[in-house]
Amino acid sequence: MSAIVRAAPACLAPLPEYPFEPRFVEIEDPAGPLRMHYVDAGPRDADPVLLLHGQPTWSFLWRRVIAALVARGHRAVAPDYVGYGRSDKLTDRFSYTFESHIRWISSFVRALDLRRATAVLQDWGGPLGFALLAREGERFARAVAADTILHTCEPWLEGRLAWANHPIDGGRMVVQEALLEWMLLPQRQRELSPGAVVNSVAVRELSPAEIAAYDAPFPDESHRAGLRQMNALIPVTRGDPAAAIDRESFAALRRWQRPFLTVWGDRDPGTSGWERVFQQEIPGAAGQPHRVLEGCGHFLQEDRGPEFGAIIADFVEATRR
Repeated sequence: MSAIVRAAPACLAPLPEYPFEPRFVEIEDPAGPLRMHYVDAGPRDADPVLLLHGQPTWSFLWRRVIAALVARGHRAVAPDYVGYGRSDKLTDRFSYTFESHIRWISSFVRALDLRRATAVLQDWGGPLGFALLAREGERFARAVAADTILHTCEPWLEGRLAWANHPIDGGRMVVQEALLEWMLLPQRQRELSPGAVVNSVAVRELSPAEIAAYDAPFPDESHRAGLRQMNALIPVTRGDPAAAIDRESFAALRRWQRPFLTVWGDRDPGTSGWERVFQQEIPGAAGQPHRVLEGCGHFLQEDRGPEFGAIIADFVEATRR
């Protein structure tokens, strides 16, 4: 049975550019009630912009985007996944499955009763958020995909991605070496520093205080089970349960008629090619002002946070009915 640990007091200390009041909502889980933390900034009567983070980050990643959105009169909602940030953490790493993460974020959206929302999906926020769009689509008016993926492990992806992950004949898979290295990194590093990981792929140099802020919610190994397990959930075989979920999500996206925008950094080989896949496969992406930000890496929020926030605000305002 998995134990539940709460975010360390260190992560409640003042953090750079992160003045937001902690908010919590309780969701049900077989391990017991779980408390999820979230930022909720801006006018409460405005339509929400749901900001879903990835690995190995938490809502701190969105601080500059949140500030830009609030300055334009938007409501920004940024949760920490279970196992991340100030949310509760299960100590058993096998409690973290792709399906459980989807269930938790779906429960969060229902608990806050978000409606007419804009989903902004980056890194793991993509696969989780795309499943959310497939299952709770009536709650969302539009979506923004940013440097993310949706690994379905299907043959039609061959030649379309910078990091290959597709089957070939004879029951074999072609998987990019760098993708496998990324999957193995949290399994093999004794001292796993999220801040060092973010800094290593950001174009700009993070300050020591920013690196420490990313690390703060994970003070010891009892807080790192979800952090360790997430990369192992990336599907690299057709029979992986996550690949099946991603195929269901992609089927729903191929029916998505609402506005869909892609915003990509030009220095992110890990997700390069996916922006064109989404633009070509999702009906709602047709005719939208898709963006590629020059000199920007995987974490747009760190390299170009205020500009990214302005792009989201422009998109929301231009597609209101």
